[in-house]
Order: sequence, then structure tokens, then C-alpha cells
Amino acid sequence: MQLLSRLIETIPDGEVLAVRIGIYWTAVVVDIAGQQSCGLCATLSSRHIHGTKQIPNIPNAGQLERSSGLDLVASLIEGSETQRSVAMAALNALLPKLPQLWQETNAEKIIEKHGAGRRVAIVGHFPFVDRLRSKVGELAVLEQHPGPSDIPAEEAPRIIPFAEVVAITGMTLVNHTLSNILELCSPDAKVILMGPSTPLSPILFDYGIDILSGAVVTDIKPVLNVIVQGGNFRQIHRAGVRLVNIHGSQVSGRES
Repeated sequence: MQLLSRLIETIPDGEVLAVRIGIYWTAVVVDIAGQQSCGLCATLSSRHIHGTKQIPNIPNAGQLERSSGLDLVASLIEGSETQRSVAMAALNALLPKLPQLWQETNAEKIIEKHGAGRRVAIVGHFPFVDRLRSKVGELAVLEQHPGPSDIPAEEAPRIIPFAEVVAITGMTLVNHTLSNILELCSPDAKVILMGPSTPLSPILFDYGIDILSGAVVTDIKPVLNVIVQGGNFRQIHRAGVRLVNIHGSQVSGRES
């Protein structure tokens, strides 16, 4: 929570222009001093039971554009799952942009580079994990909903302390598990926070993360259209998203 609070303290407020919650992805568009910016986050959603009196995932649905950017971000701490997805998308939209630090490559290539001949742990099942198995020394994939080749997330204390490279989905910030995972990492491990939900903020380097691998929306309207029509990330990427990375060594002078 301290990490999230620090992230929130670094962002300006902005006018919310659009909130789009798709099946797989959520986007928030803000205006900051006349400049539009769009942030992304994977969509989390609680099971909906028709006809019950349960509290809605988005209590003020239909009114979100009347909120300020910081109003939306406030739900990142204690909101419902879907509210937290909106909040992280809003935070990513509001974060100051640092194009001078961006490097153009994707998380798969970074893990391949640093994981050659090493033990690698990935938290979250990404589409590229099967391709990586032959390119790194050993690969363990931890997943809350494990598939046939995955390891249940509760096995993290057995796996992560011995990994030389740890790649973590940015969604661990949204579900509030990132701090626990970072505590398990070896001090010598290369730690990567990755995925389109990842905040591209150097503050994260203060918490033991070495590389941020995220996404920047470059063409807002097509991206929103794909999201509300149920598009997956490959489709969103093609519509107008750049995959970029920031290395902690660029900011702190640490070894890359």
C-alpha cells in the first residue's frame, strides 16, 4: 500500500474524457493541461449473479466521466476488482511521460536475454512462456489459475527465492500481491515488472525492481474501439500501442 500511495502522490490530476471497460482490457483517457493521454489495465471482474442485491462492481457506472482522474485512482486502494482496473488505467494515463527513458523492445526479449542459462520465474501466464522454455536455463510459471504446465501461485515461497530472474505481471499491483512477491526475491535476482498494466514510473525502482516493461497508447480512438468490442492485447497492440521499457540503471546508475 505504501508503494501505491507513493505512485499516486506523483501524478497530477486531469479531466476524465473517457472510460472504457472491455471484457479483457480497460482504458481511461484523460486531459492534462490540454494534452490527451490514455492508460491501460487488464480488466478484473467479480462473478455477476443476475437479480441479486450485491454491490455493483462499478457503483457509479455511467457517471465516471464526471469524476476527476484522481477520483478514479483513489479506488486502487480499496475498490472492487473492476474499480481497481479502472483506477490503474487512470493512474497510467496520468503518470508523467518519460520518452527519453523508453527503449523499444518487449518483455519476452528481455527475459530471453537475462534468462539465458539461468533459473527464471514468471508470475502470471503470458502468451510467450512456451517459446521461452527452450531459451532460458529453467522456467517456472506461477499462476493463480494454473494451466497444465503452470505452478500454483501459492508455491511462490518455494520457487521465487531461488530464481535468478523474476518477471512479474503488473497486475500484482492491482490485486495487491506485488510487495509479498518482491520480499521473496533474492537480492541478486534481476526483477522485471511487465505487461500493459505496468506503471512506467521510476519510483518502482526503489522497491527492488530493475526493469519496467509496459505499454504506451499512441492512437487513442482505434484502441478504445478495439477494447469495447472485446479485443485481446494483440489486437489492441496493432490498433495503436507501443511496447517500451525503462531500465533502473538509466535512472539510478545501477548495473543493467
